[in-house]
Amino acid sequence: MTHPRPPASPAALVVHPDDDVAIALAPVAKGEAAAGVVANADIPKGHKIALRALSRGEAVRRYGWPVGLAAADIAPGDHVHSHNLKTALEGEEDYAFTPATAPAPGHAPLDAVFGGYRRADGRAGTRNEIWVIATVGCVARTAQRIAEAAARRFEGRVDGVVALTHPFGCSQLGDDLVHTRKILAALAGHPNAGGVLIVGLGCESNQIGPLLEAAPDLDPARLKAFSAQAAEDEIEAGLEAVEALVAIAETDRREPCPVSDLVVGMKCGGSDGFSGLSANPLTGRITDIVTGAGGRAIITEIPEIFGAEHTLLARADTEAVFGKAVDVINGFKRYFLDHGQPVYENPSPGNKDGGITTLEEKSMGAVQKAGGARLMDVIGYGERATAPGLTLLEAPGNDAVSSTALTAAGATVIVFTTGRGTPLGFPAPTLKIASGSALAERKPHWIDFDAGPVLAGEPMPAAAERLFELILRTASGEKTRNEINGEREIAIWKSGVTL
Repeated sequence: MTHPRPPASPAALVVHPDDDVAIALAPVAKGEAAAGVVANADIPKGHKIALRALSRGEAVRRYGWPVGLAAADIAPGDHVHSHNLKTALEGEEDYAFTPATAPAPGHAPLDAVFGGYRRADGRAGTRNEIWVIATVGCVARTAQRIAEAAARRFEGRVDGVVALTHPFGCSQLGDDLVHTRKILAALAGHPNAGGVLIVGLGCESNQIGPLLEAAPDLDPARLKAFSAQAAEDEIEAGLEAVEALVAIAETDRREPCPVSDLVVGMKCGGSDGFSGLSANPLTGRITDIVTGAGGRAIITEIPEIFGAEHTLLARADTEAVFGKAVDVINGFKRYFLDHGQPVYENPSPGNKDGGITTLEEKSMGAVQKAGGARLMDVIGYGERATAPGLTLLEAPGNDAVSSTALTAAGATVIVFTTGRGTPLGFPAPTLKIASGSALAERKPHWIDFDAGPVLAGEPMPAAAERLFELILRTASGEKTRNEINGEREIAIWKSGVTL
């Protein structure tokens, strides 16, 4: 969702003509003019300055949408932030379905292709790696040692050997154990893995047999598994298994694949006041390009669309999809309330330092990653996205948990926008998109793409074309910063008791 932008002053940007606030593009000193008003206090970069008088209890608009209520009377030129702006969110809501109007998604160039690995089930991977997956935290270091030794021994024969480890897999009950098993099973079937070694301990709750039963479509020729308790030397047993997998995977070759074979996960983390102005709407353009070409885009972070869900629900393709989305959104709100927590306990301290005040404001920026595409499907945690177009995935906002869920859902590239920066990376190549040039210049070893020029006037379509070209190069094998730095993590949504 993007809006027309009126001309900005050198110091501040008005996002939508109906807005009550402008965003400081640089620090605004007390007494300095910005966006037609004089600042009554120092306004930090990325923060909001009031454009008109607002009474206590009145809705405050940004993006042309209410992002909270004035907690005190606000005068033109005031700094608008946590001291005078509060959330209006409470609990579950009732929603009414309205048939979606036809979207106007972007389209990939007709000759656009990437070099992917065609798998037996027809999907296209962007990497040809061997993944060593631990069933339980007890063998996490064992899996890492196997992967590290194998990466050295078989260097150059495949795209890499990576350990995917976690602290769970035992002392779990019911749905909590099911969550762990579903995520690991989905990762084992990922098209970026040319072979998978599952390393168990032997006595854990997450036994290898039930784990494999949860992933019935795995290619048996590309799968090895053993329990460390049953192996005389678990490291040598692991290396022997990886060698057999490498012998098969090294025969795979990249081939031209259309954009319709792309599965892109959309994520934001460490957002700031500019994320909703540059990196997130830019990512929304990518969503439109990929889905317009018949590919798949996946969004998640359900608690980070609270307050902006109406804009997404309005694009539900059918009433059934609308109903599934409502169930996931209200179900997440119940999850918060059942644990005695308010639904609005967000943004994070870093978000607030960067200028975001309420969850509504954060959500209105975050939901822009969905672009203008219709919402075609809604899937549960640990499930795979199968419908072309835009899919909503059930998962929390936590960066590692949600990005792991995106990978498990089939994302072969993740586009991760950030205003504050993070080194974290995930099993799928993770492109970090900086919302501003200062971050990109300060952390070039973290950041893959600078969306800052959009704030300086670069047309959004031109920036989107540059980013899409980078995505195609990444899908064809160009390494991302997280891959270069060895940042490859997974995290599992822990939702139950621990024995």
